[in-house]
Amino acid sequence: MKNKSEDYQKMIKTYLEHNSCPVAATMSVIGGKWKSIILYLISHDVKRFGEMHRMIDGISKKMLTSQLRELEADKIIHRKVFPVVPPKVEYTITERGLSLRPLIIAMREWGLENVLKIRHYT
Repeated sequence: MKNKSEDYQKMIKTYLEHNSCPVAATMSVIGGKWKSIILYLISHDVKRFGEMHRMIDGISKKMLTSQLRELEADKIIHRKVFPVVPPKVEYTITERGLSLRPLIIAMREWGLENVLKIRHYT
């Protein structure tokens, strides 16, 4: 069952996708608290769910699942399920997702220069 927050997020995403602003369209795909972190991790190597959950401090399993599903639906990442017991699922970045890598790296660099450095001196 969906909650009101999920319905609101989908409504906003639908609005942004139909908006003609390219920045808004991009943010509808990579925006939010966790997606850029997930993309940064996956862009470097194949990742499994549990591995990402351990690496991203503060994200719930439910939220990680939701964010991964959205990125998969937007064809930014690929989910590969192996027919083994216990289940094994790997996430990799797609070619479309790789095209976002320079943007993610630029966001990282901007954060280092403009946020973390300022917080360190404050």
